[in-house]
Amino acid sequence: MKMSLRQLCAPALLAVALMPMAFSAQAGHHKNQEGYGYNRAQMAERMQERRQDVYQRAGLSEEQRAALDDAHTEHRAAMLTLREEHQARIAEILTEEEQLALRNAMHEIHTETRSERGSGGERGHGKPHRGHHAEPAEKTSTE
Repeated sequence: MKMSLRQLCAPALLAVALMPMAFSAQAGHHKNQEGYGYNRAQMAERMQERRQDVYQRAGLSEEQRAALDDAHTEHRAAMLTLREEHQARIAEILTEEEQLALRNAMHEIHTETRSERGSGGERGHGKPHRGHHAEPAEKTSTE
């Protein structure tokens, strides 16, 4: 049986396409009050409040806070640009129907994986699940 080049390359292309999209799939799981998508402005405001709380607990100066906020803004803009570039590249590789099929398959696998793990269990790379940011980072000493 002779396979076409497209049939031979399809698994590799799928694997390449899945990795970055897997990150964005997790980012879109929030719902707004109507149950659709999420309110980006509300989420950004909440994250800014959390950053300010962290800065306060860390005892950072106003100058340090402003510099970190600028760094965050630049990082976010760069990530959004990278995401747009990635989506454009995926659109060059897959038709709209194939992209939809890929997103649906990723969602199904994500749902299956979450139901298999349950609320406890393990997360990626066999590490035990401790919850989201459950423990503060520990200082390493060179004593």
